[in-house]
Amino acid sequence: MAELDKKAIKSLTQLSRIDCTEEEQESLLQDLKKILHYVEQLNEIDTTHVPPCNQVLEDMVNVMREDAVGPTLSRDVFLANAPSHVGGMIRVPPVIKTS
Repeated sequence: MAELDKKAIKSLTQLSRIDCTEEEQESLLQDLKKILHYVEQLNEIDTTHVPPCNQVLEDMVNVMREDAVGPTLSRDVFLANAPSHVGGMIRVPPVIKTS
């Protein structure tokens, strides 16, 4: 496996458009080395007789409950909790700007 060094970290931060200080790059280098060491340990495990697992929860089924109608708030009480409302509806900031 390729060895990580400061030059590789600098290249990775430039490719990913992440601005890092020298201290952050050093910390990132140490963290990535730990991660790669852990992956190398996982590669040492013998999995020759272990079937591939495509989905972890194969036997899991959704447990659904019946919908039960409960008490609801009146419109006046509901709107009293809203910071701003207009025409019986909660006013929210615009998400689509028109030019």
